Amino acid sequence: MLIVISPAKTLDMLAKSTTNQYTIPDFINKSELLIKELRKKTPENLSKLMGISDNLSQLNFERNMAWNKNFTPENAKQALLAFRGEVFRGIDVDTFTIKQLEDSQNYLRILSGLYGLLRPLDLIQAYRLEMGTKLENKCGADLYQFWGDEITRKLNETLKKLNKKTLINLASHEYFKSLKTKQIAAKIITPIFKEEKNGNYQTIAVLAKKARGLMTRFIIQNELTNPNDLKAFDVESYTFSQEMSNENEYIFIR
Repeated sequence: MLIVISPAKTLDMLAKSTTNQYTIPDFINKSELLIKELRKKTPENLSKLMGISDNLSQLNFERNMAWNKNFTPENAKQALLAFRGEVFRGIDVDTFTIKQLEDSQNYLRILSGLYGLLRPLDLIQAYRLEMGTKLENKCGADLYQFWGDEITRKLNETLKKLNKKTLINLASHEYFKSLKTKQIAAKIITPIFKEEKNGNYQTIAVLAKKARGLMTRFIIQNELTNPNDLKAFDVESYTFSQEMSNENEYIFIR
């Protein structure tokens, strides 16, 4: 199985990495094209484009100007170690063994507005560019048009290379929409997490994000290869609902 997740807006670029191993993003040249577009934007432009505060727009203006595609461990950090946020709190990579961190290279991919598709140990420099951002570029009006079928093509290459037959979608709708699902050469299974409230089950965004991270950790820690084994997921009181699930959506409730 291969997992795809979304990135996080929050980054920790300062804490020391727990491994010296790293790889370079496959689409770094395309990332540079996006950075060139972003460098045309003033802090005020970025604020309007991304709907962020003046302080954040100034920070990201500076990040764009400082970005350099010659990535090294001195000016960049492994993606899985850099991203923070609810999904990554659930993954809790800081407690991974070195083997689990290395295994994640074969289990996990991170979708990204700037980097396209990241392996866990791919170096990244600090950025903010959500997949849904309407950044005009040479390919069209937004990032979905910019990436086209590139991410899907790379994902299919990865599935074939690693001999994976199932794609586990633990990404948000905004990011998963960057994939051409009809072209994916694997069965797609989407775990969905729901909370009981007043007799009804509903998805609560912040809790679902953490649960996606917990499921990612569960798969990596247990070295799962059979999608049916996902049904045993019982972390933080979640249980699999056979009644609510189907072959493409696995529903977990608590």
